[in-house]
Amino acid sequence: MAERLTPGDQAPDFILQDKDGKEVRLQDFRGRNTIVYFYPAASTPGCTKQACDFRDSLASLQGAGYEVLGISPDSAKALAKFADTEGLTFPLLSDEDHSVAEDYAAWGEKKNYGKTYMGLIRSTIVVDPEGKVALAQYNVRATGHVAKLRKDLKLDQ
Repeated sequence: MAERLTPGDQAPDFILQDKDGKEVRLQDFRGRNTIVYFYPAASTPGCTKQACDFRDSLASLQGAGYEVLGISPDSAKALAKFADTEGLTFPLLSDEDHSVAEDYAAWGEKKNYGKTYMGLIRSTIVVDPEGKVALAQYNVRATGHVAKLRKDLKLDQ
C-alpha cells in the first residue's frame, strides 16, 4: 500500500476512462490547480451529496482556478448514469481495478460494523499547476467536505 501523499510530493500521473470511455490524463491538467477526489460508489447517498456539492461549487471553483476530477471504482456505464441523473458536468473517472486509488493511498483497510475489509477511503488531493500535491486530505466526510475544502484553500475570504 502506498504512503499517504503530503504537500510537495509529486502527484502520481494516471490515465483513466471517463463516463464516455474517453481517456483522461492528470497530465492534461498541468498548468491548472486540480482537485482530485476519490469516492466509494456512484449513486449512493453520501457520494451523491458530495458530488452535488462539487457540482454546485464548480463555477466558483473554476473561477478561482481549480478543476475537479472525481474518481471511483465504478464502471464507466455507472458513472454515465450517475452524471446524467445528478447533472454532474465535471469529469468522473473509472478506476475499476483501484490502481490509481492505491497510488494515491486512497485504497486501504476500512472497518464497518466490526468487519474489516479493503475499500476506497474517501480522500481529496489538490494538485498544483506543476503536478505537485498542494493539499492531501484522507478520511474526509461526504457532507460538508466541499465547504471545508474551500476554507482550507482560502477561497471564501
